[in-house]
Amino acid sequence: MIPRARRLLCIALAATAATTAHAAPQAARGFQFSVIGHPLQHGRDEAALKRAIAEAAQSDTAFVVATGIKARNEPCSDKLYAQRHAVLNESLQPMIVSLAGSDWSACINSAGRSNAIERLNRLRELFYVDGESLGAHHLTVTRLSSTAKFRSYAENAHWEYSKVLFATINLPANNNHYLPEAGRNSEFEDRLVANRAWLHRLFTLAERQKMQGLVLFSDGDPGVTAEEGFSLLPSFQNKQDGFAEMRKQIRTLAEKYKGKVLLIDAQKGAGGEPAIQWRGNVGHLNMAADWAEVQVTPGAAALFSVKGSNAEAQ
Repeated sequence: MIPRARRLLCIALAATAATTAHAAPQAARGFQFSVIGHPLQHGRDEAALKRAIAEAAQSDTAFVVATGIKARNEPCSDKLYAQRHAVLNESLQPMIVSLAGSDWSACINSAGRSNAIERLNRLRELFYVDGESLGAHHLTVTRLSSTAKFRSYAENAHWEYSKVLFATINLPANNNHYLPEAGRNSEFEDRLVANRAWLHRLFTLAERQKMQGLVLFSDGDPGVTAEEGFSLLPSFQNKQDGFAEMRKQIRTLAEKYKGKVLLIDAQKGAGGEPAIQWRGNVGHLNMAADWAEVQVTPGAAALFSVKGSNAEAQ
């Protein structure tokens, strides 16, 4: 009886140990992700985009984020949209598309009138039809459009990777598509409401899930790391800064957040290598190359570090 009792005790202890090990939280591991800095809007052709995708594929990157699909002077046609969708979908890694203002907000129809909203809706239908990324391997994402109140805003998506929360947010570079005409600026105002709710959700989720960092991808730079009183408008005394409310909200939420916040946009820096400028726990990645690889090291003092590669020079 004693040997049998001992055997039963050993089996029970082994089962308990296995259950405990299975329940123990996995330590967050380091990884890299890549960002394509929208070479098309800087006077380049589609070949530059293809080279950036190919270069990123050669690195050990978890996923790629493309910040824009077309240049401002390229046609806003279904044909071009479909062509760029095919190019981006050839990525070996999961490919996330973050819209740029040049993709939709500057579009005009044959009568010379803006058809920005119609083109934005077409991009949503083509690029954001489900809860997965593009690419040969898919990454599951959660879209703002899953909320009934904001069902139009499929371009805003978030995903988690090794205790870091990533998200796209539609902030076009041309003053956040704020139009100074008299009357209600409906597209800007409606998107502002949606983006406010989106930012609140992201920071709440990051806090609740104890994420070590939150990374936001956009087209425009809201100037979160700039000095107080800063405006992206050269004569902002006479104009409304379309990024002002977003800048204030991100700063307010970031002050309460215990982790790091990194903002990455499609605006090219003054030159040199890609670099992160910090203001407290908020960093801004200056995209000075066609693409950049960001190293994430959970638990380290420097959660994010960056190295770039200029595809044009390759």
